[in-house]
Amino acid sequence: MRIAIGADHEGYEYKERIKALLKEHKHQIEDFGTNATESVDYPDFVRPAAEAVAAGQCERGIVLGASGNGEAMVANKVPGIRCALCWDLHSARLSRAHNNANVLSLGAHMISIQQALEIVELWLNTPFDGGRHIQRIEKIEKPARKSAPAGTR
Repeated sequence: MRIAIGADHEGYEYKERIKALLKEHKHQIEDFGTNATESVDYPDFVRPAAEAVAAGQCERGIVLGASGNGEAMVANKVPGIRCALCWDLHSARLSRAHNNANVLSLGAHMISIQQALEIVELWLNTPFDGGRHIQRIEKIEKPARKSAPAGTR
């Protein structure tokens, strides 16, 4: 599987450990940086990783930062991306099985490196359940309707 990966300075060390795991499992990696622990702005690295997934250049993506929140927000601004912030194995499994998440966000300050590696392995190996979840994914992908102006509803 071809996997896009991007992180800010807070997620850099986890990114490097995750890349090693991915290489062990013979995945191809497209690394969008950062490549050091010097302070950077996470959108500069997360957005290109998410765009690579959305464009079909990579099958999945992994983004990392301190909490993973901002990274998930940036990735989810890219049309076609369903980025899930995961903090344990249960949230990771459900993000794939029910939500067909194509990008995983992890917070390096929120979980241990061992937990992160376990989450990545489970997330990559969990298939989408399909079935009743398909119509929900279609609703996520549908452009948002503009709300009616106040007082007209």
